[in-house]
Amino acid sequence: VDFWQPNSASLIHQNATVDVHAKQNDTQDLHARFKLERIKYRVFISNLQKEIEKQTGYRSSRKRRSESQYDYEVYHSLEEIQNWMFEMNRSHPQLVTMFSVGKSYEGRPLYVFQLGKRSRPQKKSVWIDCGVHAREWIGPAFCQWFVKEALSSYKYDSVMTRLLNQLDFFIMPVFNVDGYHFSWNTDRFWRKTRSKNHKFHCRGVDANRNWKVKWCNEGASSHPCDDTYCGPFPESEPEVKAVAKFLRKHKERMKAYISIHAYAQMLLYPYSYKYTAIPNFNCVESAAQNAVAALYSAYGVRYRYGPASTTLYVSSGSSIDWAYRNGIPYAFAFELRDTGHFGFLLPESLIKPTCTETLRAVKAIASGLLKKCNTEKNRFPYI
Repeated sequence: VDFWQPNSASLIHQNATVDVHAKQNDTQDLHARFKLERIKYRVFISNLQKEIEKQTGYRSSRKRRSESQYDYEVYHSLEEIQNWMFEMNRSHPQLVTMFSVGKSYEGRPLYVFQLGKRSRPQKKSVWIDCGVHAREWIGPAFCQWFVKEALSSYKYDSVMTRLLNQLDFFIMPVFNVDGYHFSWNTDRFWRKTRSKNHKFHCRGVDANRNWKVKWCNEGASSHPCDDTYCGPFPESEPEVKAVAKFLRKHKERMKAYISIHAYAQMLLYPYSYKYTAIPNFNCVESAAQNAVAALYSAYGVRYRYGPASTTLYVSSGSSIDWAYRNGIPYAFAFELRDTGHFGFLLPESLIKPTCTETLRAVKAIASGLLKKCNTEKNRFPYI
């Protein structure tokens, strides 16, 4: 079976809820086995193919030319997202700068937006990446939504105006470009990058297990065929290496790192690899609490929040641990909707509410950066 939640068999414990996706030919055997083992189960999606087609069909109607017609309530292919980026860059020169931090394994550019008023060179900054795991399509949809909202509400919404005046946002709508492209054209449930392995036919590395922090320890696999494969060495993936290099270069001004994932409805912060509390726990915990309250205020959707290790599961080589260890005091990973009914196939009808509530949470985190956090446990430097 293909594990959706948790993403590896080693993370299953007694009385846990597990989401799996099975091939049609295997379902009868699986049902029989569940009954034999007295495992309670429910079928959430009986025809996965039908759900996939709902999200990738009607392609012709989506070939939007101008920004005013671009539909933010559907999922977009990599090519459409990149064309949209060029358009936003062209039409908002006063607030947007677009650049590439490097190239992917298959040679695609890794595009990033810098969003903010050009008032002074070294403003405090927030990094947001989406699409680290290819099949989590709601991620790139959120990054696009964030950019749209930031640009359209600037000068009208006082909070957004203040944020763009006082901060720079670096937005990477699709981190794992090769994997995302592959999930559109070949395998909707692909998670990893697309790098080749010389010893095995299996391709790809989990881009959230490839960072240089407790690399390849608990919660990561050293086998190239596993979904949580850590890679042959830290930063082996050009995508991870490029982003790490950029963040290292700008670490003096980077105050928050936010990575958008799906699914589980959680807001996670370090550590992922151990159970110890981070030195500035009080400040980060209160930022998370405010973000989750802001998110809840939109539609009453509840998010759990806390250290990744205790709230979700232990994992090593993750980007939030790396960002935190490299001096970025606020490092968060969102796990967006839902909690398992649709899983990675969140319907397009839920893009708008999901992005609307998430935007409130991100604005709350960014607004908090403009205030001093005075809880006494706010010690530096980080270890």
